[in-house]
Amino acid sequence: MADRSADSVRSPLDEAVERGGRVAARALRQGEQGGRIRLRQLEVTIVVAVQAGVAAALAALIAQNVLGPGAHVFAPAAAVGTIATAIGQRARRTFELLGGVGLGIVVGDLLRFLLGSGPWQTGLVVALAIATALLVAGRGGALVGQAGGTAVLISTLAPMQPGLEVPRIFDALVGGVVGILVVALLLPINPLRVLDRAAAPIFAAVTDQLDAVARALTTRDADAAIRALDQLRGVDADVGRLNEALSGAGEVVTLAPARWHRRAQYHRYARGAEHLERLILYARSVARRSATALQYDEPIPPSLPVAVARLSDALRQMRRDHQADVDPERTRQLVRESAELAGRAWAEGVKSFGDALITDLRTADSELLRATGYEPDDANRMVRRAAGAGEAEVRPPARGHLTRPRRHTRAPWARRHRRSIRRAHGRWQGPRSPRV
Repeated sequence: MADRSADSVRSPLDEAVERGGRVAARALRQGEQGGRIRLRQLEVTIVVAVQAGVAAALAALIAQNVLGPGAHVFAPAAAVGTIATAIGQRARRTFELLGGVGLGIVVGDLLRFLLGSGPWQTGLVVALAIATALLVAGRGGALVGQAGGTAVLISTLAPMQPGLEVPRIFDALVGGVVGILVVALLLPINPLRVLDRAAAPIFAAVTDQLDAVARALTTRDADAAIRALDQLRGVDADVGRLNEALSGAGEVVTLAPARWHRRAQYHRYARGAEHLERLILYARSVARRSATALQYDEPIPPSLPVAVARLSDALRQMRRDHQADVDPERTRQLVRESAELAGRAWAEGVKSFGDALITDLRTADSELLRATGYEPDDANRMVRRAAGAGEAEVRPPARGHLTRPRRHTRAPWARRHRRSIRRAHGRWQGPRSPRV
């Protein structure tokens, strides 16, 4: 006994080594994940780099030939700034860029005319230009940066080189328009390929962890359910990248005529992504409820892990349906099977945390049905009907075994015939007179 208690005592060095191993494993896992993300983004990175180079060359060429000789540096800079901004915000970035240049010119020229030129005048001009831009925009961004930068140029270079205002406006206009045209017409990205690459790690993570939760419920391993929950909490960064990809794809299918035929498929992707984000929350809740139910040693009906695994199969099928652009009937069938198995599990007997687990599972089923195009009421009704069918297989309703005797009604002529017979035998007394 003494030897066993002595072996169970751990030194601070052992704990530090174990903690360091966990930190190193986590860092290695995060590094591998980051490497995979960079590899998936390689195609988009190359396309954006080529777009920026082409736009800078075209903007410089057009500025030199249209605006006349001179240092038209801002035209290619504006084109690169328009393309290099966040994908999906390029049109807005262009308008902000033009607005910031115009605001900086107005404020810089006005204050230079009133105060003159000098170091403190430059500081005051920039401060007032940025303050005005912040009041107009309500937040930082291209408008604020361009307003401040243009105010600096106007207050410092205008005394030595007059006439900078109009060329800077036209440089900004040429650069912004060229950037938009390159993105929309010359080198538009494939929006659905970008979306699929962005959604792939989310589908993989959620389906793998739902399968892990199903295995944890089967083997009654609470620690495995907790590990699945931790993995599901790590997909937030991928969800953010998917939202950025959706914004960029929406910009492409709106501006690029070559991609207009992808609009309907893009909208289906966008609808599915909206419900996918909610489904992740319910998947986390399913993992958390599973771990708690196992920790409290609650009963786990055999059909409950199968219901969770069937939800995972439905999510995989939905991604295949999106890729093939086919009707999602197979996905809906798998969701109905998941809801039916959840209803069967509830009828077989669960306790408090198991009941909450089934509720979250049914809600996740409804979200997945909405992602396939159903309205909320229709999706909820379909889940309730499927779950009710599963419950009825285990606990048939009592009224199903009762037979109510059929009531036979006589035809009017039969009633009149019977009344005439009573009258003939003296048993008909007629209607009673009312009491006085």
